[in-house]
Amino acid sequence: MNTNQILVQLTNLFKNMISNELVGVYLHGSLAMGCYNSARSDIDLLIVVNETVSKDMLKQLAARLLLLESELSSTGGFELSIVLKSNLDPFIYPTPFEFHYSGVHRERYRIDESYLCGGYEDGDLAAHLVVAYERGIVLYGKPIQEWLTPIPAKYFVASILSDVAGAVDGIVESPIYYVLNLCRAFYYLREGKVASKKEGGEWAISMLPLEFSQLVSQCLTQYGGEADPGKLDDMLLRSFAAHMQQKIRHASMAYL
Repeated sequence: MNTNQILVQLTNLFKNMISNELVGVYLHGSLAMGCYNSARSDIDLLIVVNETVSKDMLKQLAARLLLLESELSSTGGFELSIVLKSNLDPFIYPTPFEFHYSGVHRERYRIDESYLCGGYEDGDLAAHLVVAYERGIVLYGKPIQEWLTPIPAKYFVASILSDVAGAVDGIVESPIYYVLNLCRAFYYLREGKVASKKEGGEWAISMLPLEFSQLVSQCLTQYGGEADPGKLDDMLLRSFAAHMQQKIRHASMAYL
């Protein structure tokens, strides 16, 4: 099943199960920004509702998502959150969410029918909302710009800073993720551009010392699904993360 078919089925799933309370279904992330890689990318969705969805309905939804995800012709999956419209305008940061589904929680949903991830706050939602606002695709409902006041830049910056905070410790285990996320965070702070990982990496190549630009090029190659560049040097990765975090901290002072 291709991604367009999956998007139609996902949209119909939310329309059928949350019909009366559904405000909109919005695609964001790599698929919306034209750099989706079926071997590693998730399909990222933001679902906005008017009222709280019952726990029984959310459990049914999780079961349906597991089933639909199993039909994907890729190794990626779904990452989505359901949020109340009343928590978005006026905007609350960190943002409460009703329900979350992603690969991190997939196995728990599979083995425990009573499990639900939701009912607390997530600072990452500020970044997801900004991407949906600036680069997202409407799958159902009104364009998000028609009802959502733009998220203040300070919240978007706080969200992306939180996302890269563990880069020095985590970059060896997840090099592609951290290298390219650090690049796109710096891109936004320097140029004000809401970018994909690919766009952030491509921009950063010309801004970095040679050894770091070569590292970014290797990561872009792997991210794009081309020839695997092989094992990346752990010391170089940590040095890159420390270098970028210093630049990001300095650039972020103008926003916070």
